[in-house]
Amino acid sequence: MADVTIISGSTLGSAEYVAEHIAGIFEQHGITTAVLHGPELEELVNEGLWLIVTSTHGAGDLPDNLEPLFEQIAKEAPSLAAVRFGAVGIGSSEYDTFCGAIDKIDQLLIQRGATRLGDVLKIDITQHEIPEDPAEIWAENWIPLIKA
Repeated sequence: MADVTIISGSTLGSAEYVAEHIAGIFEQHGITTAVLHGPELEELVNEGLWLIVTSTHGAGDLPDNLEPLFEQIAKEAPSLAAVRFGAVGIGSSEYDTFCGAIDKIDQLLIQRGATRLGDVLKIDITQHEIPEDPAEIWAENWIPLIKA
């Protein structure tokens, strides 16, 4: 089993790129990863470390490839008490629903008993042309939290 399961949700691919970039950083630090783009609930183990990386589209909506997982967790209400997670959102501050998708996922995971490690990173594409740059800094700072 991987040390960190990275779950990405993306409409245009930016969250997938960020997820893959973070996976590379973790691997350089000896942390194994499994990167899943839009997985279903049965593909996940309800324990260990998860990192959610998602973009927001529409009016604060989750990407289509992540919506089924969100709905399954909301409907089936599995206990996620053995899950520790990190959260990275990508969006545009030009919208009132800036990074609304990661906010929804963060709240749902906490409601199901998961524990977030560190702060949610919200990457504003109006400020960061290359979202991998702030994600890299965040990932480097997250590593000590997951090794603790």
